Amino acid sequence: MASIYLDTHVVVWLFSGETNKISNKALELIEECELLVSPMVVLELEFLYEIGRLKYQNDAILSSLSESIDLKVCNLPFVTIAKESTKHSWTRDPFDRLIVANAICANSQLLSRDRKIGENFEGTVW
Repeated sequence: MASIYLDTHVVVWLFSGETNKISNKALELIEECELLVSPMVVLELEFLYEIGRLKYQNDAILSSLSESIDLKVCNLPFVTIAKESTKHSWTRDPFDRLIVANAICANSQLLSRDRKIGENFEGTVW
């Protein structure tokens, strides 16, 4: 089974049941692939909770999605991902940089609606 990484907004939409915000192609891949997130998604979810943009902490979100869709957090070595992220100066957003680098290091695609990511990472699917 092929694996695919989910960007933070996709995780939030799946958790909140807002699948209408997710493309049909992305929904098909969610059904067909092993689903992973970068550890940076874990941190970004927590930041969003801390600033009041999410009602739930990362543990609640990821635990729920682990049970419902078997979502897993990637365990590739952080040093490998960090080194790859230094090659991607197209963004100053450390979350985007490391999330993309994680997908690249795993030789995988990334489900993301983020236009800037899509313009700079050919492995983006939406």
